[in-house]
Amino acid sequence: MPSNYRPIGDYIQLVDERNKELKVTTLLGLSISKEFIPSVANTVGTNMRNYKIIRENQFACSIMQVRRDGKMPVALLEDIEEAIISQAYPVFEIIDTEVLLPQYLMMWFSRSEFDRQATFHAVGGVRGSLEWEDFLAFELPVPSIEKQREIVKEYNVVKNRIKLNEEINQKLEETAQALYKHWFVDFEFPNKKGKPYKSSGGKMVYNEELDKEIPEGWIAGSIDEICDIEDGDRGKNYPKKEEFSNDGYCLFLNAGNVTKSGFDFSNNSFVTKEKDELLRKGKLKRKDVVMTTRVTVGNIGYYNDKLDFENVRINSGMVILRNPRISFFLYTKMKSAEMKDLIINHLSGSAQPQLPITDIKRMKFPMPGNQNNLTENFNSKVTPLQNSIDDKNLQIRYLNQLQNLLLSRIARVKQEKISLAYE
Repeated sequence: MPSNYRPIGDYIQLVDERNKELKVTTLLGLSISKEFIPSVANTVGTNMRNYKIIRENQFACSIMQVRRDGKMPVALLEDIEEAIISQAYPVFEIIDTEVLLPQYLMMWFSRSEFDRQATFHAVGGVRGSLEWEDFLAFELPVPSIEKQREIVKEYNVVKNRIKLNEEINQKLEETAQALYKHWFVDFEFPNKKGKPYKSSGGKMVYNEELDKEIPEGWIAGSIDEICDIEDGDRGKNYPKKEEFSNDGYCLFLNAGNVTKSGFDFSNNSFVTKEKDELLRKGKLKRKDVVMTTRVTVGNIGYYNDKLDFENVRINSGMVILRNPRISFFLYTKMKSAEMKDLIINHLSGSAQPQLPITDIKRMKFPMPGNQNNLTENFNSKVTPLQNSIDDKNLQIRYLNQLQNLLLSRIARVKQEKISLAYE
């Protein structure tokens, strides 16, 4: 390490405050994406007095399974004054915040280089745990507090812009989903007079296959009736592990590239043009919808014109849903609560849930008959919403690149000689 680096252990101290009086009730978990999240743990019958209290500007981390995950989960508590977390997480704080800002330290923890260092040193146990003493020995540059504030301010401008765009997208998604529910679940689509169908006296008939009433002229339909379904190539030419690289001709999507919020291109694998041309199936076209079908089943991505990658393939744990004429309708439908319930009901497998194409085709839902152009009308209604979402996502990708650039720069920041007050 450069001579101007200092060990993290010089600046932090462990905190072990327990919830003995049960005054703190907000229970948080810690995610691998370095964020606090609402805990989903079943706490019935659990002694909450043993849980640790974490306060604003304190950190919690996990030093277990770092090598397996390739990341060290660590997060800074902001926005709320206090919470409780599992006693398994070490909680620590900065000794003197006039020497080291919590937000600056969190920036350091957010760097991919920090995770690589943590992974390299994580050798304990079967899954690779990190020793606390090794973590304390990790070094970082600590410039003057004024310089830290300047760096944090610049970083937060980008971070807040990303958050704002994500919040706007969330509202747009909710608007599209509300419209979908209104038309295709509540059956309040516009009738010939432009009024809500069901509440305006539209005729409803019982459908035995769906065991419910649906509008007259509607049928019990399936996904393959409104789009083509294609899975990834599983043949002899499927790429071996050593044939993937960090850059190349064709992006090869894996499970991590399709999340609950859409595509994530932070970690990509590529294959050569020669390998791409040997594969028969799974090549994306613009306006394709992608759905994961193994492990994290039901995550949806939309391959729009604004994505930078021209050549993209899916792996064998995904399917392509293709109908460019109603692609936005298809994308909105697959993200709906209605489809999520159908997916859950049709999952197979135990250790690793999966949804084969045969089961996808078995999922039945109310669908307008051939004489009804509701799907195209809906598609035109949500097109402006989806275009706005795509524009915001493009901004978010560029902002993430800028954010990563700012994180990389702090490793090269010039450091004034600092005397710690508590030395």
